[in-house]
Amino acid sequence: MIMTSGALTPASAATWPTPTSSKAVTATIPISGTKDYGMQRLYGSGDLGTGGQSENQDPILQLAPGAVLKNVIIGSPAADGIHCQGSCTLQNVWWEDVGEDAATFLGSSSSNVYTVSGGGAKEASDKVFQFNGAGTLNVSNFAVKNFGTFVRSCGNCKSAQYKRTINLNTIEATYKGGRLVGINTNYGDSATLKKITIVGDSGKKIVPCQKYIGNNTGAEPPKNGSDADGTYCKYSSSDITYK
Repeated sequence: MIMTSGALTPASAATWPTPTSSKAVTATIPISGTKDYGMQRLYGSGDLGTGGQSENQDPILQLAPGAVLKNVIIGSPAADGIHCQGSCTLQNVWWEDVGEDAATFLGSSSSNVYTVSGGGAKEASDKVFQFNGAGTLNVSNFAVKNFGTFVRSCGNCKSAQYKRTINLNTIEATYKGGRLVGINTNYGDSATLKKITIVGDSGKKIVPCQKYIGNNTGAEPPKNGSDADGTYCKYSSSDITYK
């Protein structure tokens, strides 16, 4: 399930790639086109040398619309991980210790498509993927461990709010975790979950799909239920396996 060197291997959140080298990053690196790091580890230093949860941190990598990022490990400190300014592809990207967020998806076009294929993330005290922009986010063949929310459609973005579509397919989530996905029903968000494996959560505490009523004022959004409903939270019991 999880990609470690360009090939699919059996799922294991404990199987993390070994970096080929490590590089300190003191200022955000812009990426356009296709960039393959060959499993190099990048970590923040100087102004990027924080792994905390303070808002408005700069990312390690900033991807221009249409950029493709391959085979990289984001080490610690991780600052605000990766920002996609529009449609992007993250292939076989790993986060060893998530900072503010692992990746943030931006852009105002409903035609934007953000693709995360392979890789993994762990130690995210809050969110792993922050979906602030418009469009569709597809995450597949991914392992996540020790997290607050795996994917969150922004609940209180002041600049703008959008309808967002989230598709999770072949995900391994290892407890502890709070929510796989959080969406805003009042903006027409939807989340489809398929082939989800949850490990070590005997009490079924991880919420597969949390619904909220979002806003654009910055206020904390209230919850709006968490049951599968075929409209906003799209999955059935057979889509989730507990181990």
